[in-house]
Amino acid sequence: EEDLLNDVCREVVEKWSESQIVDAKEKKEDEIQAIASMMEKQAKIVVKPKEVSQEEKQRKAALLAQYANVTDEEEYPFPGPAETCGSRAAAAGALSALNAPPALFRNTNVEDVLNARKLERELLRDEFQKKKEQDKLQREKDKLAKQERKEKEKKRTQKGERKR
Repeated sequence: EEDLLNDVCREVVEKWSESQIVDAKEKKEDEIQAIASMMEKQAKIVVKPKEVSQEEKQRKAALLAQYANVTDEEEYPFPGPAETCGSRAAAAGALSALNAPPALFRNTNVEDVLNARKLERELLRDEFQKKKEQDKLQREKDKLAKQERKEKEKKRTQKGERKR
């Protein structure tokens, strides 16, 4: 009976192995089929070319032509690292670049930065002026308070001398 038992066990293991191989093949086939269907779906997706009007083409060509004609001086109107950034000449140079002939668009970055700096300087100037006035008023108040203290002290000493 042991021989029959070994034969039966071996047969069960063989059948199980065969079924595992068949399952693995089916899984591979399923994976291949899934990949193929995904590739087919992707192949069906077609991007329609964008229709560009003649006016847009001309605008784009003019813009590209403008950039093609930019010289080094026009491209870099700002002072180099050797020059001082805070100098009035640098600011004047930047403003002169703003007065260049009108293009298809206008770059307002330099103008915005200069306006922001100007506004900041004005605010600081106003704050300084207010502080200066407040300090002046405080000095006057201190001076008056000191005089009043002196007068009170003087009156006290006079009273004391009278009582003697």
